[in-house]
Amino acid sequence: MEKPWLKSYPPGVPENIDLGEFSSIADVLEQSCDKYKDRMAYHNMGAELSYSDLEYLTRNFAAALQEMGLQQGDRIALMMPNILQYPVALFGALRAGLVIVNTNPMYTARELRHQLVDAGAKAIVVVENFASVLESVRDDVPLEHIITTGVGDLLDFPKSLLVNFVVKYVKKGVPAWQLPGSEKFQDVLDKGSKLPLRPVNIAFEDVAFLQYTGGTTGVAKGAMLTHRNIVANLLQARAWLAQLDDSQEIIITALPLYHIFALTANCLTFIYLGGSNILITDPRDMPGFVKELNRHPFTALTGVNTLFNALLHTDGFAELDFSTVKMCLGGGMAVQKAVAEQWKKVTGVTLVEAYGLTETSPAACINPVTLEEYNGFIGLPISSTEGAIKGDDGQFLPAGEAGELCIRGPQVMKGYWQRQEATDEVIDPDGWLHTGDIACMSDAGFFKIVDRKKDMILVSGFNVYPNEIEDVVALHPKVLEVAAVGMPDEKSGEVVSLFIVKKDPSLTEQEIKAFCKENLTGYKRPRYVEFMDELPKSNVGKILRRELRKS
Repeated sequence: MEKPWLKSYPPGVPENIDLGEFSSIADVLEQSCDKYKDRMAYHNMGAELSYSDLEYLTRNFAAALQEMGLQQGDRIALMMPNILQYPVALFGALRAGLVIVNTNPMYTARELRHQLVDAGAKAIVVVENFASVLESVRDDVPLEHIITTGVGDLLDFPKSLLVNFVVKYVKKGVPAWQLPGSEKFQDVLDKGSKLPLRPVNIAFEDVAFLQYTGGTTGVAKGAMLTHRNIVANLLQARAWLAQLDDSQEIIITALPLYHIFALTANCLTFIYLGGSNILITDPRDMPGFVKELNRHPFTALTGVNTLFNALLHTDGFAELDFSTVKMCLGGGMAVQKAVAEQWKKVTGVTLVEAYGLTETSPAACINPVTLEEYNGFIGLPISSTEGAIKGDDGQFLPAGEAGELCIRGPQVMKGYWQRQEATDEVIDPDGWLHTGDIACMSDAGFFKIVDRKKDMILVSGFNVYPNEIEDVVALHPKVLEVAAVGMPDEKSGEVVSLFIVKKDPSLTEQEIKAFCKENLTGYKRPRYVEFMDELPKSNVGKILRRELRKS
């Protein structure tokens, strides 16, 4: 097939990557730890782990897991926010040949039960703040080993005691819990330090992660991401980010590491680069977040549109020193033009949009990082990746026509865990992953998302795409955040409904409708406008339109 995007590649980016550099994610870690021994790998709440520390602690954790009787291929759940224990548990488990099941700490008992049972998880590492939820489902799940940790357990003494005391007794963030037979994280590390680490033969096609999707179209499913999938995405990211220097980069990690975006783009890619991750445990504390940004000469920042927008509206952010910043990457949801333009104005750095899915490990398309201005596209298919637009009949569509975006490449998942039928619905016999996103491709090979199939609004037979409506309304100077959804209507089938968070309290429904009349054709204009104090969002800050449809 033709690959028009290749002519738009930045200088030095190869058409294909060489998958022979590493044999597994554990191999990536071990090589980086040897190469960058004294470099800081992770920083959190004033404490640091060097690459040498990371090698030592992950080795100990892996050895302890083996001693517990956990076998290669067994699943281990990680249920914690961005703290130092996360990378230690992650890489330790991978070195032992286990499969990681990333688990949202904010899960309800129902959601947690489903994931642990579906994955058949034999072990879990859980922060004490959420242990009471685990306790409520303990008898219903197949866990054999429970490891608990306080938020501050790996911080330097006496700060570790102070942080845990404040979290538990001052903020009252640790509900009472009892999990008989559980072990403490530090005790596990101490035990592992006295044990040998037995060699594990990890195959490239072995599953590394069961990464659960959000379940927006039904029951949450575990995407099987192999070592090959993840290593491929690391190599693809490295090839694309040619302007970054090995062992010199500092990335701000505010999105949760249990989410595929930060997991690969931050946690794993920057380990490969020998870079440093600044872990932000609670990015919802925006003033605290800005203070942390001020402490580090960071070179990269990833986030979703809502995070960038929130930073722009936080006191003190505009006064930060952005002279060291090389890359700001937006993904997870559409980057809005109004946010991107304001970001460039405040920081002097282009907010580069990227596109990916849990099922693609996640990166599939990225804009050139050298982009001068926001362009409204999700970018170009990265090295060793093909993108195509297909119609409802499965046929390829030419440039300029809208259809379903399909992706093919070494980063595409093996399939959904124990769900062959669901796998066959999204991966066709030719290896194309059908994303469910409506997109089109320019003559130069840039792809543009029109919207999700399920989010499309049908007004009197006309397709209305919420992203377009939201981009327009977000340009209104009195609007902070906006979401557009379709609501049932007897006459037209559906009508556009807007949910808005005000930037200026004086904003009225009449102003919004007048603005839309100026900028949108008749059938795209909102019938209803509702003002809210905040919009419902996922754990990574993505606006949940489905929740608004219920309201």
